[in-house]
Amino acid sequence: MTFVLPSIFLKDLKSKIQGKKKRVKVPLLPNLIFVYTTSEYIQTVIETQQNNIISYYYNHFSQDENGKNPALTVPYEAMISFIRITTVDNKHSFLIKPEECHYKSGDIVCVTAGEFKGVTGRVARVLGQQRVFVEIEGVCLVATAYVPSGMLERI
Repeated sequence: MTFVLPSIFLKDLKSKIQGKKKRVKVPLLPNLIFVYTTSEYIQTVIETQQNNIISYYYNHFSQDENGKNPALTVPYEAMISFIRITTVDNKHSFLIKPEECHYKSGDIVCVTAGEFKGVTGRVARVLGQQRVFVEIEGVCLVATAYVPSGMLERI
């Protein structure tokens, strides 16, 4: 089974278009396509393409037995949580840098209620508020809006 997620994760930007301020949606992670498939199938697609537009995004933080960087794979649970956070229309969820993230306890939690219900991630203080964030290793961290402690279940 193959499932492709192009840059559907969008953020709002205010931009001037023909002298007027307008809200436009732009890709959150431009030039990345997430694909849910088998490694054999995607290898076939890459080998049979005509103009080499598609390639792997390599994990620069690990090496395989040959000393090369393997293709980046995102765990299923992390990808589902990433999709949930980025598709909720909430201007208070956003990408963050690791240095902006102050671990409250670092506990892994699941959000049990509200618009982020089902998101699994780590608890951190970001911009002075308790939030849950999901890491896509080597790509980004994405934080929810404020989540009260009563809506969190420790895993």
